Amino acid sequence: MADDDSGQPKNRHLPQSNADEKNGDIANPIKEQQPTVGARLTQGRTGGLGVGHLGVKMLRSGENPTKDDDGDDDDDDDADDDEIEGAADELPGDEADIHDGLRTHFPLSFGKQEAKAVPLESIHSKTKRGEVVAERLLLKSANKLKSEASRRSGQIQFASAGSQFYGPPRPPAARADEDIVGPPRPETIVNDEDVVGPPRPPATVEDEDIVGPPHRPGTSSTEDEDGGEDEADEDDDEYRFPLSNEIVLKGHTKVVTAIAVDPTGSRVLTGGYDYSVRMYDFQGMNAQLRSFRQIEPSEGHQLRALSWSPTADQFIAVTGSATAKIYDRDGFTQGEFVKGDMYIRDLKNTKGHISGLTGGHWHPKERQTALTSSEDGSLRIWDVTNFKTQKQVVKPKLARPGRVSVTACAWGLNGNCVAGGLADGSIQIWNVKAGWGSRPDIYISNAHENGDDVTSLCFSGDGNTLLSRSTDSTVKVWDVRKPKAPLKTFGDLPNSYAQTTVSFSPDERLIMTGTSTEKEGNKGGLLVFFDRQRLEFVRRVGVSADQSVVCSLWHPKLNQIFATTGDKKRGGTHVLYDPAISEKGALVCVARAPRKKSIEDMEAKPVVHNPHALPLFRDAPSRKRAREKARNDPIKSKRPDLPMSGPGFGGRVGTTKGSLLTQYLMREGGMIKETWMDEDPREAILKHADAAAKDPTFFGPAYAETQPQTIFHESDEEEEDGK
Repeated sequence: MADDDSGQPKNRHLPQSNADEKNGDIANPIKEQQPTVGARLTQGRTGGLGVGHLGVKMLRSGENPTKDDDGDDDDDDDADDDEIEGAADELPGDEADIHDGLRTHFPLSFGKQEAKAVPLESIHSKTKRGEVVAERLLLKSANKLKSEASRRSGQIQFASAGSQFYGPPRPPAARADEDIVGPPRPETIVNDEDVVGPPRPPATVEDEDIVGPPHRPGTSSTEDEDGGEDEADEDDDEYRFPLSNEIVLKGHTKVVTAIAVDPTGSRVLTGGYDYSVRMYDFQGMNAQLRSFRQIEPSEGHQLRALSWSPTADQFIAVTGSATAKIYDRDGFTQGEFVKGDMYIRDLKNTKGHISGLTGGHWHPKERQTALTSSEDGSLRIWDVTNFKTQKQVVKPKLARPGRVSVTACAWGLNGNCVAGGLADGSIQIWNVKAGWGSRPDIYISNAHENGDDVTSLCFSGDGNTLLSRSTDSTVKVWDVRKPKAPLKTFGDLPNSYAQTTVSFSPDERLIMTGTSTEKEGNKGGLLVFFDRQRLEFVRRVGVSADQSVVCSLWHPKLNQIFATTGDKKRGGTHVLYDPAISEKGALVCVARAPRKKSIEDMEAKPVVHNPHALPLFRDAPSRKRAREKARNDPIKSKRPDLPMSGPGFGGRVGTTKGSLLTQYLMREGGMIKETWMDEDPREAILKHADAAAKDPTFFGPAYAETQPQTIFHESDEEEEDGK
C-alpha cells in the first residue's frame, strides 16, 4: 500500500463512508443513501419481498446497508435469513404504508413490451404510385428547359394565369464572383445582433446569384420555373383526383369484368372470366388484402355483371347462363330466376330468358325490383320476392325481323326509365309508366356502328345526359331531349371486352372510362377522364402496363376510384386513393397489420404410411392376358401356316370342290369351261323336271297320288317365238 504526501496510506479499496471517516469527514449514511430508497425498494419488489423490507428497516435505523455488523463485505447467511423471514412481520405501520404506495405506483403491465406504433406516413409511402411522381418530375424538367430557352432567346414574357413572374425576363444568374455586375456584395450577417436596420428577407441560394430587382416576398425563382407544374397542380386540385396511392385486390386468375361496391363502401364484389365472385370487406381485411369468401354462381359461365340492392342487404350475380342468382350480404344463395322455354318463339310468352345474359342492375330505389338483359333479344324486370314470375317483358324495336341481342341495360337515376343497347348499334329508352309496353319512347337507330356491341350505358342525375360505350373504340355523350346526333364523340379508346363501362364522377363533372391493350400498340390499360361541361379531354392515368382496364367506378362516399384489370392469365382490382381527401375504404385495411401467427395456427399435415403402395411391396402385374394375345398373334408366335379346310383367302387356294390346284390350272388353260354364267337359271332347273317326276328321291313318292300337278309358267321368250 503506497503512502501519499502526508504520510498516510491511500485507502483505495475502502467504501466511501470509511474513507471519509479516515480523512476526518464523517458522512451521514442516512443522508448519503436517501436518494436510493426507491431503488432499494424497487429491487426488493423485483428480487423478493423480504429484501425490500430489510432495506427499509436498515435505512430507517441508520445502519450502512453495505456493511455487516462485523465490518466486512461478506453477508452472514444465518442472520440475513432470519431477518428476511421475519421482515414482513416486523414492519411498522408507516413502513407498510410506504411499501403499499410504491407498489401502487407501478402499473399491472410493468415489464411488458408494447408493440411499436408505425406512423401512417410510412404506411402510405409504401402504396405511393410511382407514375404520379414520374409525371411531376417530367413536367418539372420540361418547364425548366422551356424557361431556360426563353431566357436565352431574350423574348419578353408576360405573366400568365397562375404564374408568379412579372416584368421582363431576368438575365442569367452569375455562376462566379467574376461575373457579378457592380460592387461586391457584403457577406451575409449571421448574428442578428449586428444587423442595422430592418431585417432582410429570407435569402435563398438562387437569390444570391440574381442580378436585378429582388423577388417579391414569399416567392423564389424555383416557383417561376415550376409555373407549368403549378398549373398542372391547379388542374388536379380543381377536380381533386384521388390518385396518389394505390392498392391491388388480387385473387382472380383471369380478367375481372364485373365490380360492385355497396353504398356504405365497406364491401366490394368482383367477378371475372374465371367463373367466380370474390367478396372483400374493408373493415375486416388487413394489409394482405385477401377476400373472405369466394362463390361460383353458375358453373362454367363467366360473370357479366354484379349489382347491390339499395339497402345493401342483397346483390344480384349475372352470368353467361340464362338465369341470374340473388345472394344475401354474406354470399349465401337466396334464389334463382326461372328459365324460359326455348321452343316458344314469342318471347313475351316465356317465363324467363332462353339465352345467355349480358347485363343486370338492381333498381336504384326499390329493393324488390331488378333488371336483366339477354342475348335472346329481350329485357325483363323481375320481382325479387318471387323468383318464378316476372313483372315486365320488353322487346326492342328492330329494323328487320329476327332476333338481335341486347348487350347493355341501365336504369335511370330514380328508376323512371330503362335504356337498352343492342348489337346492331342502336340505343332505345323506355319510360316506366302505367301501361307501358315494348314500343320505345326514344329510338336512336345508328348510335354506334352496326355490328359493334354497346357495352355500357349511364344516365346523369338529371336524366338529360346519357353516356354510351361501344366496341367501336368510342364514347358518346347524348342529350336525350335531342337524340338525333351526339353532343360529343370521343375516339381512340380501344375496347376489346363486352363489359367495358363508362360512368360519371360523384359530382358529375367528369366522365370516366377504361381502355384495352392492343396487340401492336405499346399502351397499357388506361383510365381516361373527360370534362362533362366543356366536353374535352382532361387526363389520362396509366393503371397497368400489360393488362386492359374493363370496369371503372368512382365511389362517392369513399372518394376512391376502382378499376378492374386483367388478361387471360391473371386479374385484379386497382383501388386508387389519396390519404388527404379519401375516407375509410383502403385507408382502413392498409393501416391494419396482419395478425401474427401463433402456435395454434400451425397445423401439421398427417402423414399416411402405406407400405403396399411402394414399388418394393407391390405385387407383380399378371402377364396372362399378354401371353395369350401374343400366342394368338401368328407373327409374334411364328406359327407355321395351317392347311386350308375351306375356300381360299389371302392369296391361298382353298380345298373345297372346284378349287383344287389342278382344276384351277385346267380352268386357266381353257380345258374346263364354266357355262353356268351364260345359262338361264330357270332353264337350268327345268331340265331336271322330267327326271324328278319319274324318279322322286325324298318325299315325292309318299304324296305322289295326292299332290297336284305342277304347271310351270311358260317363259316370255317362248310366247314371243310362238307369235
